[in-house]
Amino acid sequence: MTEELRKERLTLPDGPLRVVLDTDTYNEVDDQFALAYLLSSPERLRPEAIYAAPFYNQRSQSAGDGMEKSYEEILRVLQCIGKAPAGFAFRGASNFLTSLERPVSSPAVEDLIQRALSSQESPLYVVAIGAITNVASAILIEPAIIDHIVVVWLGGHVVTMESNQEFNLCGDLLASQYIFDCGVPLIHMPCFGVTSHLLTTVPDLEACLRGKNALCDMLCHRVADFTSDPFGWAKEIWDVGAVAYLVNPGWFDSRIMPCPRITDDCHWAWDENRHSFRTCFFLNRNGIFRDLYTKLGGISG
Repeated sequence: MTEELRKERLTLPDGPLRVVLDTDTYNEVDDQFALAYLLSSPERLRPEAIYAAPFYNQRSQSAGDGMEKSYEEILRVLQCIGKAPAGFAFRGASNFLTSLERPVSSPAVEDLIQRALSSQESPLYVVAIGAITNVASAILIEPAIIDHIVVVWLGGHVVTMESNQEFNLCGDLLASQYIFDCGVPLIHMPCFGVTSHLLTTVPDLEACLRGKNALCDMLCHRVADFTSDPFGWAKEIWDVGAVAYLVNPGWFDSRIMPCPRITDDCHWAWDENRHSFRTCFFLNRNGIFRDLYTKLGGISG
């Protein structure tokens, strides 16, 4: 891909966008909000598939167990709105990428390659809000998809921070490094400093979403489960930011600049001669939440 075309792809066009979502849905509660937001924005987004991403922490026994739990959570969200999962929801990798010579194949990776190669005119937007092994593996297996996709990835922190110790990035380090190195058009959605502004509270959700529909009640319940004392407490739902950028990039301050490398100790390393990427520095929290709550409350089912 030429640098000129890459920069062109880093600016969103008008009109509806073809989108797939790669999500570690059971890891937290923000993925469920991001998935629901994607499905409730048909005026702008055309969701074609949802991929379950691996994760490993106290909510899973292994990366593969995290992926399976995420897949099951995807099914629960789809059930709330009456969306059939067949041909739409796919299991992803059962482990993280450990070698560039051994990409991790899965139904999600196979589907991503097929959909990307079918994008002859407009690109397929790949929104990734977890470990990025599925996306990296698809590119490693079929590098030609670089010419047909734009990756929007939530991982790492704002590029002005020295440390980059963040769950999605450091937990899947080799895949993260490869996404920044391979030259795919990349829109970077940082955590600390940008999407960390996306906080909600139990009273806010009770006032705006409770009782609207089955999905809203599920989301309220998921957030409430994260605390025994909601007084003065807020829950991060950072992953919404990646979808919100596609809905309305005007909510964000972002810039195209040389793409950094990710070092083995999870820091940024800069080289002005590298290919370009787009990264965000600020977002309009209130605009995003107003749109999110309005759309989620209007879901039928």
